[in-house]
Formats: sequence, structure tokens, C-alpha cells
Amino acid sequence: EISMEALGGARVHCETTGNAHFFATSEEQCFAQIKELVSYIPWNNSRKAARYPKKKPKTRKYNIDNIIPSDPREPYDVRDVIRSLTDDSDFMEIQELFAQNMVIGFGRMEGDTVGFVANQPLVLAGVLDVDSSDKAARFIRYCDAFNIPLVTLVDLPGYLPGVDQEHAGVIRHGAKVLYAYSEATVPKITLIMRKAYGGGYIAMCSHHLRADFVFAWPTAEIAVMGPEGAANIIFRKEIMAAENPDEYRKQKVEEYKEKFANPYVAAAYGYIDAVIEPSETRKMMIRALAISQEKEVYLPKKKHGVPPF
Repeated sequence: EISMEALGGARVHCETTGNAHFFATSEEQCFAQIKELVSYIPWNNSRKAARYPKKKPKTRKYNIDNIIPSDPREPYDVRDVIRSLTDDSDFMEIQELFAQNMVIGFGRMEGDTVGFVANQPLVLAGVLDVDSSDKAARFIRYCDAFNIPLVTLVDLPGYLPGVDQEHAGVIRHGAKVLYAYSEATVPKITLIMRKAYGGGYIAMCSHHLRADFVFAWPTAEIAVMGPEGAANIIFRKEIMAAENPDEYRKQKVEEYKEKFANPYVAAAYGYIDAVIEPSETRKMMIRALAISQEKEVYLPKKKHGVPPF
């Protein structure tokens, strides 16, 4: 025996199925959510969202230089990064209760609406999985449909491994993110904050998916996999033969970081456009959005693509 609420109530569709985008505890809260949402979006697909007066972020509360921990394995709330970039530190999160390892929503930069897509290190280290891929892909396509530029914040170790994910179709669902980004014609700006490994790096609006600008912080690690895993595979025999395997492994991990898992190597190959300090991020993004605003995109003539449904 199961209650109607447990079968298909508001919280079920906000947290589990992802069918609903907002959860409200009262009629007043619901109307307030609708009013805020409408302020961010245009009336139709041929118009742009209304422009609001420019405001600076509340840097005392959201200081971008202090948000990212020095330990690369320590989590943080990516919403603080978003609020350090947006006008007046305002951010309207969409589907807050569903697939919480991915954060999506609207903010403004210099008065203009921007759609944010960000990995959330607080939940599952920000990995991509079936639900978070669906969540991100739909939002990307929504922003593209209504001429809303996209800002992507990257910090993820890749796709979530495991039998459950494979059987649920993580390859097919994960491909939706790549499809949505590659097909989107709005301005696309990407910032790599820390980890950007393997297929997850490609999927989160890399230059390979026609991002207009890709920036990275000095803390970024862009590689096929994490330094620890890579060192264990590449130098397995040498580590086993070493007098002090643990010390030798640490040495090889640092060597891998220096040679491969840093933003400067990626910049040399053209995978990122610039390595910037966190304090420069808002200024560089606003400039990149302005440059990309009037870009012209030439796509092959077709009725429509075939998404990986």
C-alpha cells in the first residue's frame, strides 16, 4: 500500500523523476518563483530577455579568491562561485532538488540573462551520471531555444562508473550533453576550475563542442584521468620494483601533474584560450560574452538532428 504523495507527489517529481522544476510550500512562494523566472526569460524565441541595471556581485560574502579549497579533494559549493560572478550575486536555481551533482539556473552579468551549467563538487564530486546528464542537456537546449548565453563551470572527475549506471544507459544519456552543447548556437563560455578528466572534460562544453571561449584557473587539472590513477597505470612496474613504492608513487604523481595535468599544457595545444586568476573571471567572461554576442553560426541544412533519446 502506497500513498498518493509517495507515488507521484510534488516532492517525488522534484527530487526523483525530475518532471517538476520548482518546489513550493505555499501559493505565495509559487507565484514569487514564477515572477522571478519570467524576469529572466524573453517573451518568445525571436526576442532577447529584458536587460536590467548593472550591479556588482556581493564580494564580501562571495569572494571568489577564497571559495576553492587548497586541497583538490576537498569539496565546495559551486553556487558560491556562480554568485561571485552574477550581478548582485543573484542566482535562480532550476531543479534544485533533482540530480544535485549538477547545478543549473539563471543569473545576470552586466544586466543580461545568462544560463549557468555547473558541476557540484559537494555531491558525488560533481560527476556526470544519467540524471545529471538529462538535467543539463534539457537546460542547454532551453537556453539555446530562447537566445540565452551559456556559462559552464567545470570541476568533475568524469562519468560515474558502475553496473547500475551502465544498465541505465549512461552512454546514451551522457551523449545528450555533448549533443546539446555541439548543436547550441548561443554564446558558450567555459571555465575549468579544478578537475576536468576524460570524457567528462569533453562533455562540459570544451572547444571540441564549439565553445566560443574556454578559460582555466591555475588550479585546473586537464587530463585523461586523475594523476594518482594515471601514475598507477603508467608506472606500475617501476612502482612495484621500487625500494619505497609509496614514495616513488608520490614522485610519479607529481611528475604526471607537472607534465600533463595542468592548464598550461592544455593551453599549448589550444584546448583553452587563457589561464586566468579567479579574480579576473567575471571581467573576462563579460568581455567574452560581448565578443560572442553577434557571432554567426553556419550549420548544415537539415530538418533537425537526431538526439540520443
